[in-house]
Amino acid sequence: MPIRLSRFTTRFRRADRGLALLEFALALPVFLLMALTGAELCNYITVRMRVSQLALQMADNAARMGEGSQLSAKTVSETDINDVFIGGNMQGGALNLRNTGRVILSDLEADPNHAGKYKIMWQRCYGSGTHASKFGTAGTDNLTGIGPAGSQVTTQTDNATMFVEIYLPYKPLLTLGTMIPSTTFDEFASMSVRDRRDLTQIYNNEKATASSC
Repeated sequence: MPIRLSRFTTRFRRADRGLALLEFALALPVFLLMALTGAELCNYITVRMRVSQLALQMADNAARMGEGSQLSAKTVSETDINDVFIGGNMQGGALNLRNTGRVILSDLEADPNHAGKYKIMWQRCYGSGTHASKFGTAGTDNLTGIGPAGSQVTTQTDNATMFVEIYLPYKPLLTLGTMIPSTTFDEFASMSVRDRRDLTQIYNNEKATASSC
């Protein structure tokens, strides 16, 4: 018996069948965690880039909107603003701005009552989100600019700057919330109005519903 037991223990120590399977079982959870984390972060970065580009595109469209000719200043209507929002929702595709996000479009102009300062002349909103602007509402005046501290934008004399804010919740691929920096995107973009624009008012000859905030 002692001899048989000794031979058995010797064979047991030398046996390496199943060793690869054991190593694979130990490494699999680590590999899966790394792969899933990488996929989640790549998706997060991709979606954030899409939201950032969408904000820039909407600001550009808002800077170009209006009707007019080379001989007269362009007029902006509620229909033009609504078209910018609808177009942004279509460009966003699966982002579904209308039902999940919030877009805020602000018109920044020189403040007539404070030299060297600026005022939000009007503001329009789109989407079912409940976010309010971080930089002021329509009528907010005496501003040094609009945008995050250190990155504020201003406008030229007798012109306007279109400033867009997009707030959108991030829908993760997996329930791994701790792997992403934030569960909400907040992206900002601005563009100076391209052509001469009538800044006196927003027209509404079509009786369109204003996208008020």
